[in-house]
Amino acid sequence: MTATATPKVQHDIQKNLGMLDATVFKSSFNRSNLYYEVRPKGKDVDREIIKYIKANEGKSGIVYCLSRKRVEEFTDILCANGIKALPYHAGMDSQARSRNQDAFLMEEADVIVATIAFGMGIDKPDVRYVIHYDIPKSLEGYYQETGRAGRDGGEGRCLAFYAYKDLQKLEKFLQGKPIIEQEIGKQLLLETAAYAESAVCRRKVLLHYFGEEFTEENCGSCDNCLTPRTTVEGKELLVTALEAIDLLRERYKAEHIVDFLMGKETADIVSYQQNEMEQFGSGQEEDDKTWNAVLRQALIAGYLTKEIENYGTLRITPQGREFMEHPTSFRVVKDKEFEEDEGADMPMRGSGASAVDPALFSIMKDLRKKLSKQLDVPPFVIFQDPSLEAMATTYPVTLEELQNIPGVGSGKAKRYGTEFVALIKKYVEENEIERPEDMRVRTVANKSKLKVYIVQSIDRKVALDDIASSKGLEFPSCWTRSNPSSTPAPGSTSTTSSSTPSTRIAWTTSINTSRSQPRTASRRPSKSSVATIPRTRSGLSASSSSPKWPTNGLTDQSSTNQR
Repeated sequence: MTATATPKVQHDIQKNLGMLDATVFKSSFNRSNLYYEVRPKGKDVDREIIKYIKANEGKSGIVYCLSRKRVEEFTDILCANGIKALPYHAGMDSQARSRNQDAFLMEEADVIVATIAFGMGIDKPDVRYVIHYDIPKSLEGYYQETGRAGRDGGEGRCLAFYAYKDLQKLEKFLQGKPIIEQEIGKQLLLETAAYAESAVCRRKVLLHYFGEEFTEENCGSCDNCLTPRTTVEGKELLVTALEAIDLLRERYKAEHIVDFLMGKETADIVSYQQNEMEQFGSGQEEDDKTWNAVLRQALIAGYLTKEIENYGTLRITPQGREFMEHPTSFRVVKDKEFEEDEGADMPMRGSGASAVDPALFSIMKDLRKKLSKQLDVPPFVIFQDPSLEAMATTYPVTLEELQNIPGVGSGKAKRYGTEFVALIKKYVEENEIERPEDMRVRTVANKSKLKVYIVQSIDRKVALDDIASSKGLEFPSCWTRSNPSSTPAPGSTSTTSSSTPSTRIAWTTSINTSRSQPRTASRRPSKSSVATIPRTRSGLSASSSSPKWPTNGLTDQSSTNQR
């Protein structure tokens, strides 16, 4: 089992286990509650992050940095600006890391500034934002780290700051490693750069990276979808790219294809004498960003695929071959231009319209934090944020109403609910709030058709065996006949006249009781004699006479109870 596996990783797992023909079970990688955004990393990146954190005061968040030094420096900057932040990285001793981790879980600190060492096994459900101060080394790492936001299904915002020089720095770190490792590492960095610079839906790009197709045109929850870019017709561009890949016999990665189209005489191109081909430089009219965008979007559209065994090698799919013969419209969104000195202010987008009472929500969060300290448990163990939001919307004032809140069962309501409903009740009264529950119009429930059918059948003197069989019901295990009007003499045997019009019939189901064992009714009418009716497999015993059924419709209260 694995959480984030690309098609290549999935194939490698099966290959190493010798299970290439095994059945693979995959659930969706899509986290619909997460919002993805990539911002240019300018000179004022510190100010932007501080501004964002202060706009989300009281919410838990994680800031990821690439180096331990940057973690320590940025933690000091946050603390100097009045933000409760703690560092976390592998260079700290285990006690200090555990202490900071516990403080974050107990909401004694709002922000953890960390390297990738933080998060493995951390199950804090109410992390509301994950900020990448530096772009990650791979999309797998990015997806895992952003996945620590909004685990409770609530708000989760994933913000990354991107500058190409960060990738150049990471590429330098690959030097000195084996060639094959450098190649794979470089390819992963190119995938990360492609994600950051792409103007296509970020959710679509991420899911495609993990081998999943996202069919919606606009996810409505990423910066590219909320601020869509203009598109250009790319039919001819795609045909040119596909022809180049086919001419080069589908042996090369995207970077090599772009160099060939742009007419760049790289060492590889010259050594294979590809610079002497007629199509060499056929795409010089466009820049490399345009060609990268065409190839990336052709991958997402299914015209190209990447070879699994030889990581990154482009192959033309049957759909791509069809496109080469019969081209159709292909709209291309040009990649974004990231200038390092842009430094635009970060928009403070919320998670959508909400009916939550912010004042009550804040008061309840304070109460939750107080209880968590008293009970020495993390606040989310008491009530998670979505539960508090529901309380701040519906205003439950009793434990019974509290149990209708999502995530609140009878156990939690009894353990923690008393103080919360008391607080809500006081808040409602002081602010003269009209609750949704108070405005609800209650209606009379419809009578069960089955019950009505049984009563009407009894009134028509239909045998009980027939009633049960006609509705496919199990026949009760014992029957009793009751005559409320008769009072047996002391010491006399209890009897009931089968012909008495006022005879009442009552029955009760006995679980795990022999069908032939006689029992009396579990609720006996007061001052009435009760006689048991033994049963055989066919229903009433052969020795007992068939009871006479009442003709008065059984309308009195005692008979209603007996039914």
